Amino acid sequence: MAAAADAGYVPAEEERPRKPPQAAQYNWITGKFEVRPEQLELGLPPPDPMVLPDDGSVILLSTENGSQLFVSGFGLSVGKKSERVVIRKSRETFAQVPFLKLQELVIASRGVSVSSDLIEELCARGIRIAFVGASGRPFALLTSPLLTATVETRRAQLAAYQDQRGAEIARWVVIGKIRNQEKLLRYFAKSREGAVRERLEATAGVLRRLRLQALGVEGSNADAIRPALLGLEGSAGRLYWERVAELLPEELGFESRVHEGPADVVNAMLNYGYGILYAHVWGAVMNAGLEPFAGFLHTDRGGKPSLVLDLTEEFRQPVVDRPVLGWLTKGGRGTLINGLLDAQTKEVVAGKVMLRLQTPEAFRGRSYQVRSIIQMQARLLAAAVRGWRAYRPFTFKW
Repeated sequence: MAAAADAGYVPAEEERPRKPPQAAQYNWITGKFEVRPEQLELGLPPPDPMVLPDDGSVILLSTENGSQLFVSGFGLSVGKKSERVVIRKSRETFAQVPFLKLQELVIASRGVSVSSDLIEELCARGIRIAFVGASGRPFALLTSPLLTATVETRRAQLAAYQDQRGAEIARWVVIGKIRNQEKLLRYFAKSREGAVRERLEATAGVLRRLRLQALGVEGSNADAIRPALLGLEGSAGRLYWERVAELLPEELGFESRVHEGPADVVNAMLNYGYGILYAHVWGAVMNAGLEPFAGFLHTDRGGKPSLVLDLTEEFRQPVVDRPVLGWLTKGGRGTLINGLLDAQTKEVVAGKVMLRLQTPEAFRGRSYQVRSIIQMQARLLAAAVRGWRAYRPFTFKW
């Protein structure tokens, strides 16, 4: 069963060299260091020669088709010239990407300036700008207000909280998360032997039973169903992270999941990866016309985008846990400096998460990139609150 479902997929888990060559940049798509970044061949004038420091302080990441631009480095300026985004340092251009190949711009460090002309152009084209902090969590998203002008969906979303629609969505959010936790443990069990494999399989079986219990939880609205669902989610999470801790080398210092202020590099890497995923989900929620701060499983609180957190749950394991934990179990290592990831570790995590967002997965009888599935799920959620379709979570093939 597992082999057939995963037969066409080979995880990209190449470990980068520990010492980059002088004046080179790590390309997370190829897994190699390159002297200059990949440029898209569209008949544009060639960019100025590029030289990057070898300390990883300047990072330019783009997806295979140029759809996401990830910019990190103090002193960089991002602007527009003709039909392309240009990145400069000390007034010299060293990178450029055509607008027609761009879907999102991610600013991932302090000290990066963005021109108002570029912001206007990106908003006019429906291209989102995400600003990500040191922890990987977005602190701002810029997009045109006209892209989310769907008042009917938002009214239906607020009304759904008070009836069975809200209860159903909360239930399936938990079911989807537990199911993907179960599947990832079975995925890791395939390559293990002996007692470790037995414990992974046994815990996966317990998670399956907890998932079935969640399916049977009943309530008239989200408030009525939430306590029981959170209890099952918490039990599943403790078991899941216990097995993950056994898979990781002891020197990494991972004992349990810590959401804020991680004391070990594993938690820091996971939090950074979740932040990148979180920004992508937030954009999908906005594009679907939903209210990011009105969730169903997560409670309302000032500044807490609870609906974004709801939709993020089913994508944590396939998008972040699978590539990051897999890389660490195969010898990958990260570095913490004063409690924060260094630039090179951030680059590795960002690359692996963004690559997973580009990876095709079977969904609804066809193959879609995961980033497209996130948007499809946001639109399904919008249809569910309006009573048009039932919400069902995405589960990956292991």
